[in-house]
Amino acid sequence: MTESASQTQQMTVLVTGASGKTGRRVAEAAEAAGHTVRAASRSGAVKFDWYDPSTWEDALRGADAAYLAYQPDVGAPGAGEAVGAFARQAVALGVRRLVLLSARGEDQAEPAERALRESGAQWTVVRASWFAQNLSEGPLLEGMLAGELVFPAGEVLEPFIDSRDIADVVVEVLRPGSAHAGRIVEVSGPRLLSFRDAVAEISAAAGREIRYVPVSAREYGAALAEFGVPPEETEFLVELFETNLDGRNAYLSEGVREVLGREARDFGDFAREHAEAGVWKA
Repeated sequence: MTESASQTQQMTVLVTGASGKTGRRVAEAAEAAGHTVRAASRSGAVKFDWYDPSTWEDALRGADAAYLAYQPDVGAPGAGEAVGAFARQAVALGVRRLVLLSARGEDQAEPAERALRESGAQWTVVRASWFAQNLSEGPLLEGMLAGELVFPAGEVLEPFIDSRDIADVVVEVLRPGSAHAGRIVEVSGPRLLSFRDAVAEISAAAGREIRYVPVSAREYGAALAEFGVPPEETEFLVELFETNLDGRNAYLSEGVREVLGREARDFGDFAREHAEAGVWKA
């Protein structure tokens, strides 16, 4: 892949979840590649809500391609039905090139992936490993700032991926004529780390002590319930952590190199860059 190749045909790209960890970066990467970006979210200028199908048509109309990041998770209850309905509407409106963000090893994501494949779209599924940015933004950051990460990952190994690499892959596979149409692309970082290792690297880069405290998925679910997370969502997350964090993802994937012709960003570089920006200052 070369820069000129990704810019051979400019498109209007709908980005769902454009305020999220991957959507924001997909929007930035698509703009950098010369595309017109329609950044859609529940609170943005382009209104889009997975739970409100009345918002879909206006977001889709006139777009050439779309990035699908289902909230809160691609394996959540109802994701398959929503992704299928959205994809069929996209095809009906002439938006045939669709890329779905999925997760490696997540059996719960199969309904959404299958719905996309059966929609008639020119599809690509990007299955990603655990985002490095889950430790620098979002719900887990509060604990990191307080000095510890309490999480049900035990000592399993995970090849944390930088969300910017996911975005670069998405923008490349979205373009017309991509060799990755009709394919599942698995992406990961270049190195296996436990969550304890990852927190230790962040702690060293930030120059302050941050501890990793492993707990069981059920204990973590109980804490979520105490914080007011709805029972259905809590039960889904417990099941997800019990399965997806059982060691099944302790391997590297070559999707970044295969699609982009370069190696994925290393977690150590991510940690140093974000520490220098003051992300984990107490």
